[in-house]
Amino acid sequence: MMHIHILGICGTFMGGLAALAREAGHKVTGCDAGVYPPMSDQLRALGIDLIEGFGADQLSLQPDVFVVGNVVSRARLADGTPKFPLMEAILDAGLPYTSGPQWLSAHILQGRHVIAIAGTHGKTTTTAMTTWILECAGLQPGFLVGGVPLNFGVSARLGQGKAFVIEADEYDTAFFDKRSKFVHYRPRTAVLNNLEFDHADIFDDLTAIERQFHHLVRTVPGSGPHGSGRVIVNGLEESLARVLHMGCWSEVRSFGAAVSDFTATGLAHNFDVLHQGQVAGHVTWSLTGVHNQLNALAAIAAAEHLGVSPEASAAALCGFENVKRRMEVRGTVTVGQGGAKGSVTVYDDFAHHPTAIRTTLDGLRSTLKPGERILAVFEPRSNTMKLGTMKALLPWSLESADLSFCHSAGLGWDAVGALAPMGNKALVSDQLDTLVAAVTRAAQAGDHIVCMSNGGFGGVHAKLLQSLQNK
Repeated sequence: MMHIHILGICGTFMGGLAALAREAGHKVTGCDAGVYPPMSDQLRALGIDLIEGFGADQLSLQPDVFVVGNVVSRARLADGTPKFPLMEAILDAGLPYTSGPQWLSAHILQGRHVIAIAGTHGKTTTTAMTTWILECAGLQPGFLVGGVPLNFGVSARLGQGKAFVIEADEYDTAFFDKRSKFVHYRPRTAVLNNLEFDHADIFDDLTAIERQFHHLVRTVPGSGPHGSGRVIVNGLEESLARVLHMGCWSEVRSFGAAVSDFTATGLAHNFDVLHQGQVAGHVTWSLTGVHNQLNALAAIAAAEHLGVSPEASAAALCGFENVKRRMEVRGTVTVGQGGAKGSVTVYDDFAHHPTAIRTTLDGLRSTLKPGERILAVFEPRSNTMKLGTMKALLPWSLESADLSFCHSAGLGWDAVGALAPMGNKALVSDQLDTLVAAVTRAAQAGDHIVCMSNGGFGGVHAKLLQSLQNK
């Protein structure tokens, strides 16, 4: 067993890696800027010592290897001093270091049947779905998810079985390894859920991302007598068709399109699963949106590669409880008087890419009664959205909302101008309290307030609930 010291330990991926390493018997310590709950509490409960900041004095811990998260860079502050002095000290001393994905590949994934779930959207949910199906089938899978599946209550575990399900991110690995994280995982089952342009801070265009996805395809074993790899692809995505056209050596299974191996008929929350045109199972659940129906088909196709029948997978998904921050109800408040009295529901959702925003709101809209409204509250917080690369798509992404409220703090582009086509259906403010007050004034009985961000959003959910209660 070894001692690893993790730089950037409070990130979702690195925190999950820390939990896996600790469960495997390794000594784990780590550091980060802003060591705070809930990740800090989770890690300390596992007996993992956390250090605030990236001071060079941490060399005195003398770990066997430093595991470096992609939050770490060679950047310097305005006064010329390193932003990450510990990393500079590691380099200067010639000490061993590696990336999180590389360490995971060598020490956790080796010898496992890895199921890698890739895609611009739905990775976390599909990873959680696949894991739950395998769990219900008695396969005791290991997993690493970029969120907390409500069925498990933790984001990572080793598992006792052969299978290991991992959320396979296309973001780069580390400052010294600019390949996508997922090329390290060497899956036997690779799910390509969808593919759009994202991560404008590291990719120049969609073609560059397609090339990285093909690098993933290259790592999957072949099919037939000389291999047992499977690539599962969304048949609705032209971008993924281009990826496979670059070359594929594995068995391919498709889902979603009219002519696919796995399709669905019915409503997004109540549908039949068809395997090669024949009804093979039925799913009834609380999840909304066609995107979640597609996620389900991808998970069913992945599980089928491990011998779980589509019928059994569909039955398992009827008990799937989703992932925290995926249309998670944070609270309801009763407002109004007399006949106008009713509840307002506040949701927390991770959507930040325009397509994810649209599919989330469309899914909710399909479940509402006549007269019920959607109030979308969002912040363009991802690196791509901060750059303004997709600002022109925001009015399109918010079409299902009756009113939209944008928190514009920290943006280098004009959010008012970007949302101008929406007229008086959109309000922009760089002050969170002003935004909360505006939402509260607008809210009425029967409204559904969806808060969308890939960050903490300044605790907007609790502030809204309190403000509505005061109203």
